[in-house]
Amino acid sequence: MHSDVSARLEITVIEPAKIVFAIAAAEGLAAHEGLSITVAGSKLEPTLLTDAHGTRLHEVHAPAGAMVLDYQATVTEVGPPSPVNSLDLIRYMRPSRYCESDTLSPTAQAEFVGLSGVDLLEAVSSWVGTRLDYIPGSSRPTDGAVSTLLAREGVCRDYAHLVIALLRAAGIPARMAAAYAPGLKPMDFHAVAEAYVDGVWNVVDATVLAPRQNMIRIATGRDAADTAFMDVLSGVATLDGMWVTAVTDQLATDDVRELVQLG
Repeated sequence: MHSDVSARLEITVIEPAKIVFAIAAAEGLAAHEGLSITVAGSKLEPTLLTDAHGTRLHEVHAPAGAMVLDYQATVTEVGPPSPVNSLDLIRYMRPSRYCESDTLSPTAQAEFVGLSGVDLLEAVSSWVGTRLDYIPGSSRPTDGAVSTLLAREGVCRDYAHLVIALLRAAGIPARMAAAYAPGLKPMDFHAVAEAYVDGVWNVVDATVLAPRQNMIRIATGRDAADTAFMDVLSGVATLDGMWVTAVTDQLATDDVRELVQLG
């Protein structure tokens, strides 16, 4: 597999700001890559931070002005499956900011009683996929799984949050992964769930908008609070424009019953 991915963000820094970006392919995946961050034409040197899952965060302290971030990478093969950590299996069973598995426990028990393993993954993915309408711009950044279920609509992160919450409520550790997704329409950063079944983390994507086999991991965490592509930690900055591309020379045909692992 040969995949090329890129992201361009245009940002107005209104007041000096500390900003963290999660836009780079996860550690060890990119064969070649480049990252440029400028404000008013002057280059900023980001600080690179890598977490236990290989998520690479780029932190900058930006002065006021027009910021442009450009990232490009080539991935020639997907890395090995994400390692399993016993503490993660506890962490990813707990309710989190956007995945209120405790609130949705009665729903999970009523809808998926008696199911386990791959049958449970398929049932949850199908249940979410048939109850939500994918509508770009339909959700707010603060919406969690419960709000999504009530609204019956959302985007990829909303689908993933609801899948994760239901799986946790049904007894399966689940987490979120942000990814570049060749074949995705409309093209954007993509969010999927990962569920721990048969000793590995398996991708669950209720949107079925792109082949899971071609996805390239960016970030991993409990939910969107851990995987956002841009966090303004202090100061004031607004996102004015974003362009994402992800193309590959071998676009897979995905079978939703197949267990697929993200590198």
